[in-house]
Amino acid sequence: MTRRILHVVTNVGHYDDPSHPTGLWLSELTHAWHVFAEHGFEQTIVSPQGGRSPLEPRSLKFPAYDKTAKAWHGDPDRMELLEHTAGPDEIDAADYDAIYFTGGHGVMYDFPDSEGLQRITRQIWEQGGVVASVCHGYCGLLNTLLSDGTLLIAGRQVTGFAWTEEVVARVDKLVPYNVEEEARKRGARYQKATLPFAPYTVVDGRLVTGQNPGSAKKTAEKVAELL
Repeated sequence: MTRRILHVVTNVGHYDDPSHPTGLWLSELTHAWHVFAEHGFEQTIVSPQGGRSPLEPRSLKFPAYDKTAKAWHGDPDRMELLEHTAGPDEIDAADYDAIYFTGGHGVMYDFPDSEGLQRITRQIWEQGGVVASVCHGYCGLLNTLLSDGTLLIAGRQVTGFAWTEEVVARVDKLVPYNVEEEARKRGARYQKATLPFAPYTVVDGRLVTGQNPGSAKKTAEKVAELL
């Protein structure tokens, strides 16, 4: 039976200050997409509002702008997928084996409080599927409640973009909150690599999380192994 993956991307294209653009970190989508395609998985893209997902400009520059990102960015059919993403109401969670939250700072604004994404994530998890995120994607897991009223990440090992990485990237004054701190507040057993931006992935049962853009491929490979 063919496995089906649901990728989640942002609709937000700037920080609180509109003069600072952000959006989807492209390679976090393309690295995972490539891994899942090699396994023959079917793939769909959803966003909190449906429609266009803007790209983080810094993800289109060296070193983030690598082979898979360039190939996607140069393919009109692939770019069209990011112009017309599905909305949560168009998604039947029963059709999917895994959900994968991509990052980019835009997700900090529209992932945490999306009831549609929470519904899909809860159902995929409770039907035995895999829940995964990379980089800031774990913003989408912060407020997801399970049917028993507990938070999905409470008591579970997770990783995601670290506060030290926000500082090194010089966006600590732009971000709306410290997501590492927020995950800890919700009972997550947060872990991170010793060095900022080193690839790092954590697997806790069917929950797979990657710390930063360089962790996307490994995170997807771990998801594939579980499936």
